[in-house]
Amino acid sequence: MAKIANIDLGDFPLLLAPMEDVSDPPFRALCKQHGADLMYTEFISSEGLIRDAAKSVQKLDIFEYERPIGIQIFGSEIESMKQATEITAASNPDIIDINYGCPVKKVACKGAGAGILQDIPKMVSMTKEIVNSTSLPVTVKTRLGWDDNTKYIVEVAERLQDVGIQAISIHGRTRKQMYKGEADWTLISAVKNNPRMHIPVFGNGDIDTPEKALEYKNRYEVDGIMIGRASIGNPWIFNEIKHFLKTGEHLPTATVLDRIKAARQHLEMSIKWKGDRLGIVEMRRHYANYFKGIPHFKEYRMALVTEMEPALLFERFDEIEAEFGDLKLV
Repeated sequence: MAKIANIDLGDFPLLLAPMEDVSDPPFRALCKQHGADLMYTEFISSEGLIRDAAKSVQKLDIFEYERPIGIQIFGSEIESMKQATEITAASNPDIIDINYGCPVKKVACKGAGAGILQDIPKMVSMTKEIVNSTSLPVTVKTRLGWDDNTKYIVEVAERLQDVGIQAISIHGRTRKQMYKGEADWTLISAVKNNPRMHIPVFGNGDIDTPEKALEYKNRYEVDGIMIGRASIGNPWIFNEIKHFLKTGEHLPTATVLDRIKAARQHLEMSIKWKGDRLGIVEMRRHYANYFKGIPHFKEYRMALVTEMEPALLFERFDEIEAEFGDLKLV
């Protein structure tokens, strides 16, 4: 049974990873419907929160049906991160998560996200200050290290636990790897099997099928799995994995009609939450996956990623339904 503080997540929880411009409320609503046990917001800049920047503040929006929900913050200054923690706590999430894993240059090269992996003492100090400045449980998302020579995650995880974090999610790559190569779960397993560790350890990286989830659960003995890129345009993955872990059988693949219904709901919520222009543009990254496997789809895909009128986009969905609704996807 995995628990973060007093939040019971069940036997083997599946977590939605925090992803910039992806894990927003519209997408989280779909993931929740389809079996995600714990979700995190997109990462939020501590400096943006302190300045009251509109984009940062909007990311604090969370909804009752999403619970349990964690809000993820990032930054390179300890004082700013403490202030951001207080602002975040006022939004009443269940968890505050610290981003020590983002490899993107504009974040990491300023000493935030995975950048802090170059300064472990600061990482520990910052974590301690954040834990001490809130009554909410604090969790951490991080990577194995900065590069192949600094994979100190076993020691780092223990030190973060010692200053009070309640769970850790580890992406099985270094910052230098970005998203290339294969995720190495052996060190995630080493953290889990460290006899001094008593908080949940969640593995992240490369889980994109139910079979892989089962294999990694058994081989690496983690407390749960965090899923990121494999969920984009594919919120069904959570229930598919759960069903397979429980029965050893596959759920039926989401039909074309299921996919159109999800894409419609996603777009409606995206427009409602972000307005027409941004809602339409930020939805585009999902279409390739929503409609993956449909033959001769190029014309429709081009229309979906160029059309700016909501009414015309919904008309496109009607056309896709009329043309491909009976198609069996393998």
